[in-house]
Amino acid sequence: MAIEGAIRSSSSRKLISIDEILHARPNMPLASTRGRGWEGVTVDVHRAYYNVAENYAGLDHHMVHYCPSGSAKLAQTRGGSTHCGVIKAGHSLIMPAGYPSSWEGDAAPSARLRIPTSLVAAAAEQLGQRAVPQVEIRNVFETFDPVIGRLVQTFLAEMELEPHPCQVLIVDALSTAIAAHLIRRYNIFGVIETERTRSLGRLEMARLTTFVEDNLHRSISLDELAAQVNVSRFHFCRIFKQSTGTTAFSFVEQCRIRRAQVLIVETNLPLAEVSLVTGFADQSHFTRRFHFHVGCTPAAFAREQGRRRSGRQPPPID
Repeated sequence: MAIEGAIRSSSSRKLISIDEILHARPNMPLASTRGRGWEGVTVDVHRAYYNVAENYAGLDHHMVHYCPSGSAKLAQTRGGSTHCGVIKAGHSLIMPAGYPSSWEGDAAPSARLRIPTSLVAAAAEQLGQRAVPQVEIRNVFETFDPVIGRLVQTFLAEMELEPHPCQVLIVDALSTAIAAHLIRRYNIFGVIETERTRSLGRLEMARLTTFVEDNLHRSISLDELAAQVNVSRFHFCRIFKQSTGTTAFSFVEQCRIRRAQVLIVETNLPLAEVSLVTGFADQSHFTRRFHFHVGCTPAAFAREQGRRRSGRQPPPID
């Protein structure tokens, strides 16, 4: 299967990596996902820049450039074509890997998603050669894409939060969604619809539940969950939602909350320790999510149960 179209060879300059672009540009981002330990998509947030005149070799990754606010007139040159237009709030541009580029004019505030070609290739491979015989992402100078907007805003919201174990699943899901959306909407060769009837069986759900319950004390990734049923994380997200009606992230969190309820009722653990044992980053996050699922705070739940604690310690966690 031809997963990725040939990298543009119009320039002999070495392709710029996700790490190298940080120092190849004259301005550093205001905020970035770099250093947070997130895998998949890298997000850099930039302020507005004026009187831009920049030229770059092609990237070894795809870039989605999203404007969250403001507007500015910018001339872009890629693939032998020049586009001059006003990039407004909610607009995106998409620059595939391998395209040398030139930029002149003003640049509005931006969130720049840097997407490894391997992430897109893995999504295409999971869909199969019948559905995606070849992938080459289209060069887009300007588009209004609400899906990209929602995904970027979710990334930005996560960047403002303190790190917590749930972010592993959230970021995995967002990265998967961006890769899948690029294939669905911006693949030059299109996607051939195929019918899939795969769903998770009772034994597979039991295996997943056991794995999650045995590992609630730590973060659990989509890759780990997918490995329990021998599929890729891209396929896993789809078949899990199809089989259960909920996301893997929600399923894991529900397991954490159920374990917390048991510990509150049956042990003497302080609530702060309950939050850590069940994989929440801190008691504040635990309280918010507990209230969301149960309808009351952990402390109120304990009072309602009459603090019927047996004094037994929680079962050991392997």
